[in-house]
Amino acid sequence: MHEEETLGKAYDARLMRRLIQYLRPYKWHVAIGIVMSLVISAMEAVRPYFTKIAVDVDIASGDKRGLLITTLLFFVVLVVRGLIQYANAYLTQWIGQRTIFDLRMEIFAHLQKLTLKFYDKNPIGRLITRVTNDVEVLNDMFSSGIVMVFSDVFTIIGIFYFMFSMNWRLSLVTLSVLPFLFWGTFVFRKKAREAYRDVRLQIARINAFMQEHITGMMVDQIFNREDKSFRKFSDINDAHREANVRSIFYYAVFYPGVDIIGAVSVGLIIWYAGQHALQGTVTIGTVMAFVQFNEMFWRPIRDLSEKYNILQTAMASSERIFHLLDDKSYPQSSESTRPLYDVKGEIEFRNVWFAYNAPTNGDHSPEWVLKNVSFRIRPGETVAIVGHTGAGKTSIISLLSRFYDIQKGEILIDGVNILDVPPEELRKHIAVVLQDVFLFSGDIKTNISLGDESLTMEQIRNAATIVGAHKFIERLPLQYDAEVKERGATLSVGQKQLLSFARALAFNPRILVLDEATSSVDTETEQLIQEAIKNLLRGRTSIVIAHRLSTIQNSDKIIVLHKGEIRESGNHQELLAQNGIYRRLYELQYKEQELDIPRD
Repeated sequence: MHEEETLGKAYDARLMRRLIQYLRPYKWHVAIGIVMSLVISAMEAVRPYFTKIAVDVDIASGDKRGLLITTLLFFVVLVVRGLIQYANAYLTQWIGQRTIFDLRMEIFAHLQKLTLKFYDKNPIGRLITRVTNDVEVLNDMFSSGIVMVFSDVFTIIGIFYFMFSMNWRLSLVTLSVLPFLFWGTFVFRKKAREAYRDVRLQIARINAFMQEHITGMMVDQIFNREDKSFRKFSDINDAHREANVRSIFYYAVFYPGVDIIGAVSVGLIIWYAGQHALQGTVTIGTVMAFVQFNEMFWRPIRDLSEKYNILQTAMASSERIFHLLDDKSYPQSSESTRPLYDVKGEIEFRNVWFAYNAPTNGDHSPEWVLKNVSFRIRPGETVAIVGHTGAGKTSIISLLSRFYDIQKGEILIDGVNILDVPPEELRKHIAVVLQDVFLFSGDIKTNISLGDESLTMEQIRNAATIVGAHKFIERLPLQYDAEVKERGATLSVGQKQLLSFARALAFNPRILVLDEATSSVDTETEQLIQEAIKNLLRGRTSIVIAHRLSTIQNSDKIIVLHKGEIRESGNHQELLAQNGIYRRLYELQYKEQELDIPRD
């Protein structure tokens, strides 16, 4: 929340230089937009000049033909100005949309490269805010800020030019109210800044609350917490409303204040010019032109105040966006990377040490999750990893897929250090089935193939058949084209687990990792899956992590982890004979059953 609260400077040259880089591909469009703004401003500033000519020349001399020509020219200027203004508005919005498209794609590509360690530390809601709200703020700056501010500045310069060329004394009288405007603008900016900071803070609180409570709606309903959550949301929403009311109040005071200052300026024009008009030193046409100039002058002033707010919020949003883009929590790779060819599936851990909170400056000792872990898995071998919660089982498969990087030791596949292999190349040969299944919105076949067009429908169907998912898919109205709601809301836990199996197997990986993959499946379904897996895992290297020891008894090797260290290793019968940790786990799990356990 504190990060959302900070607004920063109204203008930061360093940030602005980085933002301008996103306009480089469209520099000629920006240049055309600025030229259009210059033409529009010139046509805007020249309008009162036509009034002066019509009154002081044509009407004063009774020249009807001259008045008609002046009127037609004025009409042509208005039409041309309207057309150019339309083209300029379309162009600036096009520039803004293209720019934020590029920026959003860069942010999303960056997020895809970051390690899981980054996501462990950063709330998802905040990252979504970066891609949506913060980028949208920059859209306002790119589309209506950078280019359109030239229009306002050129308009003011043009008005100054024509005013001083007509009558410099009357110009000074007209602009004598500017000190009051500058003072009012300064106060408004300060108050609006504080009010906007509060609005941003309350929006962040609403987003965080909504994300948490919509995700946890089932818990709210199970424990009848709807009224309590409603009251809490009402308080947060009320605070947001009050913050908006305060910000609206300052706008409601400032803009009428500008109108009052403009009205005072008109009064000064009439008072000063009226006296000199009676003496014949100022013409009626000049007075009318100055009244029009005065009305035109305050519009760009108000627009520039609005542009200031856009610029201020854009600086804050850009700082948060660039802070995200500057985070280089990428998987570490050696200078010479190489692909894996003809993967056989040999896996070796050599003296691996790993900690999630490893310090970078050596201030304190890390809390090691894995300590000097070494083991080797031969190609085509099935190895199970067991141990108490927190022993480091899941960390091993996370390291194998390079979701995290180790601090000491080596991890090798077919004798190649995985640090020498690009992560995307490494993961092509590894399929992981997790306990917590994530399904995307779409249909069944897309969730199995993950949009990979190289997978045929036959391959998708075969993978589903092997794991037993084909039976329930056939019963769906559209079968493989059946719609999958967000996170698979319309499917049972067991069905989602079966789809995750099919997803992993469809890509025919050389290395298959099952992390508690059958814990959410009923006993009957589990037996079917286990039978299919026996045939499937032939010729593949597989790592199985399971709390149900009955599912891994036929593994070629079982590794027992305890507090991050390998304490035992062997097959099921060998480990039972050792009368160690594995035997205690086995007896504890089946203590209510009569087990045929060899006795010493």
